[in-house]
Amino acid sequence: MRSSSGSTGPSVAARLDRLPITRLHKRFTGVMALGNFFEIYELFLAGVLATTLKTTFALDGFELSIVLASAFVGAFAGAVVIGRLADRVGRRTAYMVTLTLYSGATLACALAPNVWTLVVFRFVAGIGLGGELPGTDSFLGDILPPARRGYYAAWAFTGAYLAVPVVGFLGLGLVGSAPLGIAGWRWMFAIGSLGALLTFLTRRGLPESPRWLESVGRTAEADAVTSRFEKAAEAEGWTAPAVPDDSAQPDLAVEPVPVRAIFRRPLARRTVIMAILWILGPIGYYGFGSLATLVLAAKGLDLGTSLTYLTFSFIGYPLGSCFSMLIMEKAERKWILSASLVGMAVFGIIYGSARSATMIIVSGFCFTMVANVMSNSGHIYQLEQFPTSVRTTATGWLYSLSRLSTAAAPFYLLPLLDAYGATVAFSVVAAAMLLAALSLVFGVRTTGLRLETISGPAPAALVRPTAPVRATSPVLPEQTH
Repeated sequence: MRSSSGSTGPSVAARLDRLPITRLHKRFTGVMALGNFFEIYELFLAGVLATTLKTTFALDGFELSIVLASAFVGAFAGAVVIGRLADRVGRRTAYMVTLTLYSGATLACALAPNVWTLVVFRFVAGIGLGGELPGTDSFLGDILPPARRGYYAAWAFTGAYLAVPVVGFLGLGLVGSAPLGIAGWRWMFAIGSLGALLTFLTRRGLPESPRWLESVGRTAEADAVTSRFEKAAEAEGWTAPAVPDDSAQPDLAVEPVPVRAIFRRPLARRTVIMAILWILGPIGYYGFGSLATLVLAAKGLDLGTSLTYLTFSFIGYPLGSCFSMLIMEKAERKWILSASLVGMAVFGIIYGSARSATMIIVSGFCFTMVANVMSNSGHIYQLEQFPTSVRTTATGWLYSLSRLSTAAAPFYLLPLLDAYGATVAFSVVAAAMLLAALSLVFGVRTTGLRLETISGPAPAALVRPTAPVRATSPVLPEQTH
């Protein structure tokens, strides 16, 4: 086999997979975390501001649902369009598009004169947000070695989910006040916009994914980026093996495949499983963020008390991410994901029926903690499912389902909350979590495996004719136990 530089040697994928984690890996992971921080910030912002926006603009239940759903509908469009863009023009270019859209539109939200202007610009901001997570998942999957992929991907999301308690504490300080004569909720949108601009400037130094470059035939560039990682490892004491080991063997999964491959065997089953996960999982994850202040208001708590309770509950998000780092390489990913979904079902019902301050805070904290174990393991499991050439497209389409699911949730959860109370609303959430957990029984194993091994060989009829078919080592891509 020839390397991308033309000399005999391992492929770009094999060269990346044999590396240890270096400071360069950690730096790029941190850059991805910074961008995701402001996506999470925006997605939870409307939930924290729900009561304030309802009062400010005199919204009825349907209008409030539109405000809460607008960013997620935009994220649906962004996940589809920008996810595909990332597989066509590269991860880095797609990142710049997402941050530009988000930063400009979120600043416009801060200046919105009426609710419909706010809805429109939250939709546009959502388009930018929709492409962020698929691109991040694909980039992290492309550069992180398999032995530590789960840990450092979870590390990236841990940094990102610090945004949730930040939103809560900003809400405590700004909601109800007007610094410099400007309403506090407007400041919260402006902060998100300025943060995204900072991330844009930071990401200008991000390289393109070497796996993606190799998959589209830009071999010299792929070799150059890979060599950069190798030199970083050598500077930290690593030595390249003199004789390539078995992990350096080429495989068919490196070859470009058309998008329709994700609907054909062996990928179709995992497409269905991940679709179930991203339709049902967000009902609980984002449903909690959207309903929490309204649930507490329905229990008779004033806005200040509700935000205090909610802020302490939100501390569970980053702590759950930290916990996920400890277990992500210790057990099979799909079982971690399944167990966390069951935990969300249990703690959601307890939260919905809780009456005392202690039980509200504790159950809310436990819910958010297991929710972020679910989120991190779900993102990591997602990035491991598909070949490089269609990874961001597939991920984007699947995430788009989560955005539609989240956008729809207020239209049935809020009426359930108003008509039947928090216990019934969270019982619906719990049922969705349990169904998602059940579907994962049929998922593939991924922990510690190379991406090319997990993807498995695509059917020969689906491989694009631009690249020759190469022999593969035997794999069992659909083994589920």
